[in-house]
Amino acid sequence: MWWERRLELWVDHIRSQAALPLALELWNGQQLQFGCDAPQVIIRIPQRSALKYFWKPSLASLGEAYVNGKIEVEGKAKAVIAVANALAARTLKMDGKFGRMVHGFRHSRESDTQAVRFHYDVSNDFYRLWLDENMVYSCAYFELGNENLGTAQTKKIDHILTKIQVQPGDSLLDIGCGWGALVLRAASKFGARCVGITLSEQQAELARQRVARAGLCDRVEIRVQDYRDVDGSFDRVTSVGMFEHVGLKNLPLYFSKIANLLTERGMAMNHGITSTDVESGATPYGGSEFIEKYVFPHGELPHVGLALKCMQQGGLEVLDVENLRRHYARTCGMWVDNFEAKGEEIRRLAGDQRFRIWRMYLAGSQYAFQNDWISLYQVVCAKAGRDPSTLPQSRRYMYV
Repeated sequence: MWWERRLELWVDHIRSQAALPLALELWNGQQLQFGCDAPQVIIRIPQRSALKYFWKPSLASLGEAYVNGKIEVEGKAKAVIAVANALAARTLKMDGKFGRMVHGFRHSRESDTQAVRFHYDVSNDFYRLWLDENMVYSCAYFELGNENLGTAQTKKIDHILTKIQVQPGDSLLDIGCGWGALVLRAASKFGARCVGITLSEQQAELARQRVARAGLCDRVEIRVQDYRDVDGSFDRVTSVGMFEHVGLKNLPLYFSKIANLLTERGMAMNHGITSTDVESGATPYGGSEFIEKYVFPHGELPHVGLALKCMQQGGLEVLDVENLRRHYARTCGMWVDNFEAKGEEIRRLAGDQRFRIWRMYLAGSQYAFQNDWISLYQVVCAKAGRDPSTLPQSRRYMYV
């Protein structure tokens, strides 16, 4: 049959470039090996129509086939992602590997709220199963390299608050506060008076409960509020894993809002994911398409150069930039391990399709950080034109 010959040629083409720890198991019982050793990943194709996903396999097409049950995959998530990337790399033309991100989506309050809730309102219990005990859903900071996840997340928060020199009595706004870990730490250890904002009702409800349990209701307020609607002034502003939701065209407005909210001697921290592809902002082989459709609607990642430019346009002076890409790869790896360990419980709670989506998303994110397709930068900034004598002379204070 034509498809048998075409499949043989495709497998031979892949094998001629490099052996992969992969086997395809067809609906008729036939198994095709891509390497000499025992496969780490087995892809089961239940019917011939599913072969269409393999002629030009991208992360988007293979991910969609897996998510929708068109194929079954056996193997650890990290190995599955490595094999999927290898298939795409050996099949797709390199000049088109990054694809194009669709920029220009109009980010309104309503659309941003819907996108945030799509991503974060899976359920608090879902995130609790694979995050650390404080439910911090952002890059951890492995100062020594041997920290467990919970310790590294606490160190990340302390690293942020130390960098922006939070002092007792300072007012602090946390844009995109999640389940409240940063504002709780800022109030309890650093003595700040905090406002945390999120667009997720579920996050806000749990964050308020945690504030109450900690006895910090007089120092921490949690709001369901869009950053564009915040008034007042703050000594410190933090944004952790938030500006990915803003949209590239809105970045100058976003940073201008932060600048306007800062007091004259205020400092801000933007901790966010960036793309290392200068032109498109996409990740290779269709990964961005998969994330846009199934995980993170309307998310847009700037190159770090664009982010810094937009900060300047928004009236902020960049004081310090730190790359934590390796830390995020390690963080995602720990999340993947937690997710795999709790796999059956997660599947029962969230359903089979969502389990498949997030299993691939987390492992794919780790791979992307490891391979420098995306990165994570912490950027400390202050209002442009601030008196330099009021700023630290060096970075030494960050590591005391």
